[in-house]
Amino acid sequence: MTVVIGVHRSNPSLYHLSRLGYAEQELAALGETVAWHPYTDGVRTGAYLADGTIDFGGTGSTPPVTAQAAGHDIVYTAVSAPRPGHGALLVPEDSPVRTVADLKGGTVHLAVGSWQTHLVAKALDDAGLSYATDITPVRGDSGSERKLRSGEITAWVAQGAELAAARRTGGLRVLVPTAEVISDRSVFFTRRDLAEGRPEVVEALVRALRRADEWAAAHPREAAGIAAADQGGTVDDWETALRALPWTIEEVTEEFVAEQQRAADVFHRTGFVDRAVTVADALPRKA
Repeated sequence: MTVVIGVHRSNPSLYHLSRLGYAEQELAALGETVAWHPYTDGVRTGAYLADGTIDFGGTGSTPPVTAQAAGHDIVYTAVSAPRPGHGALLVPEDSPVRTVADLKGGTVHLAVGSWQTHLVAKALDDAGLSYATDITPVRGDSGSERKLRSGEITAWVAQGAELAAARRTGGLRVLVPTAEVISDRSVFFTRRDLAEGRPEVVEALVRALRRADEWAAAHPREAAGIAAADQGGTVDDWETALRALPWTIEEVTEEFVAEQQRAADVFHRTGFVDRAVTVADALPRKA
């Protein structure tokens, strides 16, 4: 078979794996081949798995929950270690917003549907506020930083090289450290038919991910150069961003499932998903 792997810019492990040949090597040992399906929005990963466009994908914490809520039968395969330096909720240095509670009534730019929704929704929930009613969440764009600095919006969730560049420029502060709210893991998942029918394929892909992460950890400047040439930004900012990542692939644990369940509960309570989700349903069934 040909295993189709989804790849988008927001998942650094898959992004670099697609350029290193490790997936091809691992699957060749099983007599299988690899095809890559590039796309721009990781939020679509669950739908692409469900309709057969891809066989394997990776995102942040939110898309697999929304995939389950949409009725897609996904299975978690691996996760990264927590990524506390990956992204941050920023406000201007002189903003009157001093706590998450002060966001009430404000406009927050973020990648709606990504891990950033998890961060903002959980931070608000912890403060007794609702993502659904107490802020106006707006999909961020290339103008988000400018709008934040000019006071047009209240807060902005930045990640990667954009976050590194914003910090280097100065004038912004972190409202709440990500690690105090969520673990912010990278999450890898597939369809149940592949997870249970061809577990050796999934194991090979996880091995390939580990190899890619080991390469990125050992070659941060080279990895930064690849990302900057493809996505824009400076090599220095990309290197800062990539060095902040753990580059560690872990097994799916009870702790992770509990983290995801807390996210799912918040999403349902605030109406971000329209039905309750049992995260443990996205684990492989025991024989």
